[in-house]
Amino acid sequence: MSITARVRRVVFGAPKDVKDPHAFHKLSLVALLAWVGLGADGLSSSAYGPDEAFRALGVHTGLAVFLAVATALTVFIISYGYSRIIEQFPSGGGGYLVASKLLGPRVGVLSGAALLVDYVLTITISIASGADAIFSFLPPSWLAYKLGFAFVGLAVLSVMNLRGVKESVTAIAPIFFIFVITHALLLIIVIGRHVNAIPEVASEVHGSVSHSFGALGTLGALALFVRAYSLGGGTYTGIEAVSNGVAMMREPRVKTAQRTMVLMATSLALTAGGILLAYLLVHAKPEEGKTMNAVLFDIVASGWHVGSIPIGKAFIIIALVSEGGLLFVAAQAGFLDGPRVMANMATDSWLPHRFSALSERLTMRNGVMLMALAACAALLYTGGDVSKLVVMYSINVFLTFSLSNIGMTRFWVQQRKNDPTWFRHLWAHIVAAGLCLTILGITIFEKFTEGGWLTLVITVGVTGLSFVIRRHYDLVVRAIRRLDRELPGPEEGPDAARLYGWNGSALSMGEPSSKDPVAIVFVGGYGGLGRHALLTLLRMFPGHFKGIVFVGIAVVDSDSFKGASEVEALEQRTRKNLASYEHFAAVLGLRATSAFAVGTEVAVEAERLATDLKDRYPKALVVAGQIIFEEDTAWNRALHNETAFLIQRRLQHNGIPMVVLPVQLDLRATRKNLPPENRRSLEAAAPEQMKASA
Repeated sequence: MSITARVRRVVFGAPKDVKDPHAFHKLSLVALLAWVGLGADGLSSSAYGPDEAFRALGVHTGLAVFLAVATALTVFIISYGYSRIIEQFPSGGGGYLVASKLLGPRVGVLSGAALLVDYVLTITISIASGADAIFSFLPPSWLAYKLGFAFVGLAVLSVMNLRGVKESVTAIAPIFFIFVITHALLLIIVIGRHVNAIPEVASEVHGSVSHSFGALGTLGALALFVRAYSLGGGTYTGIEAVSNGVAMMREPRVKTAQRTMVLMATSLALTAGGILLAYLLVHAKPEEGKTMNAVLFDIVASGWHVGSIPIGKAFIIIALVSEGGLLFVAAQAGFLDGPRVMANMATDSWLPHRFSALSERLTMRNGVMLMALAACAALLYTGGDVSKLVVMYSINVFLTFSLSNIGMTRFWVQQRKNDPTWFRHLWAHIVAAGLCLTILGITIFEKFTEGGWLTLVITVGVTGLSFVIRRHYDLVVRAIRRLDRELPGPEEGPDAARLYGWNGSALSMGEPSSKDPVAIVFVGGYGGLGRHALLTLLRMFPGHFKGIVFVGIAVVDSDSFKGASEVEALEQRTRKNLASYEHFAAVLGLRATSAFAVGTEVAVEAERLATDLKDRYPKALVVAGQIIFEEDTAWNRALHNETAFLIQRRLQHNGIPMVVLPVQLDLRATRKNLPPENRRSLEAAAPEQMKASA
């Protein structure tokens, strides 16, 4: 192994065997670890959501009691709605899949784009907030290094996620549990101290609320409350992460995901509501350069001593470091769910297909790297300023929440005749949709000029780009279908007799001899592309080849890597396609056989197979077809992998000759020949054809 390969293995971990029946089990998460990996995003929002809401109350702090109750109820209502989403969409996908299935693919791509921007900002705001929390008790002279520290944290999380899901979550679990213990202890102490003083506290709150209504009027007090409630919307961010990440859960997935949702909702509701109540009970006031949580911890614990030892100071440092650490951990939700949403959209051809690919470590490497680069750009643009990021962050969260709950409302209305429990579920989604739309509207109104406009512009831009990408793939699929019509298979109708002279009887010419010249032909799904490549080869070398070895790679991507049964189904489809090619060769009078491999990296598996087959057939020539477009543009190269050329370079490095046969597609002609009614809105192609177009 080369030094470079050794370094890569140390940093990113050893490759994993996709054919191992326990591979998915080893990478999947039980409820407790899923709570750490996905729940950290929601729980960490208690560091800034209640802070923002409490500050918005100003001197009218008595309203914090109602704010705490409303916050806890909202968490449970939204979480209940997403638990129902998990039941109806057990394969995961969250807001993107819900909107796509229930409101249509166009609404779905908007929800998906919003989620992608949201997860980039999840990573960015979590890392920036974590840096703020940690540097808040360090010397002021160190502040110059804060942004650099944030970039280092981003790099570390990126590498951890490139290594694998379970490894990254396990590594950050201690930070998560230290946060839970320290904050639970804080709330127990604060509330416990005031249990015996409930009448006095109630009287004080009543007086404060009466003063607020007297000074502001009923409508003014309600308006202030609604504004504070909406500006604390950051508290609810991260709730959708569990429904987006169902696919990475341990079987039984639905129950595991619902247990995770209960853990996350309960911990978030108690922490966020408890912190708001604690602010009120200890009469916490905003201080310059300090978070409200730092003020709270200082008031409660600064006087703790054991003898002459100031244990309170140590407790405060541990709690705030764990809070900063948890904010870093919260970025994990963006790294776990962002690439998964990207992969779902890539499978549906809204994004380049390469984002559904898995690496040798069975991670969505391309998605992780893009999320990291986008978060890096956001950090640079905002300079790590949390106040800017919070504004940008909250909008898309509630856009997705709103679309998901509107979709589920429509679903239960349609199911009212089939499910007697429909109304019990319906009301929760109606209430959740109303709450989310209220928060979304107020947030956009209040924060539009402060950075909210940028989030909306980027989201619209990603949505528009997705439509352009989908249109391109649709055109490619239509061009491939034209090849199928122009070059039908021998089993596809009367044209077969004219093209191939086949009478319809079953044929088998046997396997090629290892002593004869044979062609090792890489093929994908059975269709016009593969047949065109083979006939082109036979025209180029008339009478030379006495046999054909068809080679297929069963590519395991994020869509198929959901368990052993999906991988087995993928193998069966690959065998079926290869059998069809063997039959096609027999019609042409050629001996044929086939071979296939299962893996995540096409070029790696192709190199292994071709090397083995070349030893078996010394006179073989390796051949592959490659889609070539009439216009060779950077756009086309970005959306298509040019896998044949990559395999060719690897084989030539090993001294194995290979010929790449061009299969030219003219997208301009395809676009020109579209019926007028389809030129703007192309019909959706089957997923298999979409994947073949890459």
